[in-house]
Amino acid sequence: MLWNVYLRNGIAFIPTVAQTDEGFFLDVDPVGVVSATNTEALQHAIKQAIGRGNPKVPAPTRAAFPKPVLLRYAKVKSWSAFEKGCLNWTIVEKGDVYHVKQGRKRSDAGWEDDPKRIEALPPGIGIDEVARRVTSSIQAALEVH
Repeated sequence: MLWNVYLRNGIAFIPTVAQTDEGFFLDVDPVGVVSATNTEALQHAIKQAIGRGNPKVPAPTRAAFPKPVLLRYAKVKSWSAFEKGCLNWTIVEKGDVYHVKQGRKRSDAGWEDDPKRIEALPPGIGIDEVARRVTSSIQAALEVH
């Protein structure tokens, strides 16, 4: 299970993350869009996304590959424009352990996990605590950014 959270211009974008029948993940609707300073709304949007799981969808063909769903919400025309000034977090759940991974920019575009910013949460932790930890990390990044 995997979920993404993006922070851009003080706004958190929390998409539903679908898993294709080919095994890769896509950000899809619905997308939570909340002010990153609104702790309660941010935690709620993260919990909603986790609660939706990873719906299964057919893998789009290369010719029919959709534009990233987040562009519409961020009101930008391209993924490279969205990435500018954007931070991201990935929440991964394996078994009963969640990992919160903050991304860092790659030189060729996109993000990769920052090995210094991966937090393994205690086994059996609930989504309320996962949402609190992710929210805390996002709000700490706001103060630095």
